[in-house]
Amino acid sequence: MTVPGEYSIKTYRYLRMAMVAMIVLLGAAVVIEWSKTDPSCLQTSISAYYYTPVRAIFVGALITIGVCMVVLKGNTEPEDILLNVAGILAPAVALVPTPGRGTCHSVPVALGDAAANVANNMLALFIVGVPCLILTAVFIVRDRIKNPGRWTPMYLVGLGVAVLIFGGGLVWFFADRSGFIGHAHYAAAIVMFVCIVAVVLLNAEQFRRKQRKHAVPHSPANRYSVIAIAMVVVPLLMVLWKKLFGWDHAVLWIEGTLIVLFAAFWISQTQELWNDGIRQELPRSQATPSPLRSSAAE
Repeated sequence: MTVPGEYSIKTYRYLRMAMVAMIVLLGAAVVIEWSKTDPSCLQTSISAYYYTPVRAIFVGALITIGVCMVVLKGNTEPEDILLNVAGILAPAVALVPTPGRGTCHSVPVALGDAAANVANNMLALFIVGVPCLILTAVFIVRDRIKNPGRWTPMYLVGLGVAVLIFGGGLVWFFADRSGFIGHAHYAAAIVMFVCIVAVVLLNAEQFRRKQRKHAVPHSPANRYSVIAIAMVVVPLLMVLWKKLFGWDHAVLWIEGTLIVLFAAFWISQTQELWNDGIRQELPRSQATPSPLRSSAAE
């Protein structure tokens, strides 16, 4: 018989596995498209596959991943905030196409009016996002009143970061539409990847402290440290190679490397937290809820 608490853990597992499935789905769509072109012909970035038959999977997968990152609770408040920021930015990466269309596609794909697409879809995103932020603020105030002993300033930090990112994008969208269409994709993608790398670095440190605290003989190597080092070193080496020798597909391989490493991290973390859901030193009854969790979790 399943006890009520197990339903939450199962939902947590399914959300985590859904993110991995979306990454595999995107990778499969890109590989299928590549198989239909000349083997030496690749788009210069994964984002440029927006201009190929991959578009529907690219947009859908990124929006789904973004929702999952916002909904899922991080192990610590800083990790949770980073996941929330990355999740907020993922739909922008999906909905605002990169200006570079590339030349490698199996069939011509009509884009239509890019400006009209961005105007419609981003406006819809902002319309949904504003009440979500307002509800989050209401939940924070309510929790402060009901549970003053469990409330921490990180609630406000998390909300403030979300408002800054979301509000900045909203102002940019209305004040400089052409600049938004031309540069928002790159800005959102860079910050999103930085947040993802920071999440892995935080987990490497948290796992190291966990090993030290429990002092388990023959404890496994800190796999998060290996992934974190690779996420920092490999892209830097690729950037260096591009500067020294020129490399048209550097962005494609950097994005691909970071996505594969993030998938490896997510699978490792899912395996570690399969039974507990969250890695925390305090008893579960003292755990602090997320400052930016979804309204559904409330």
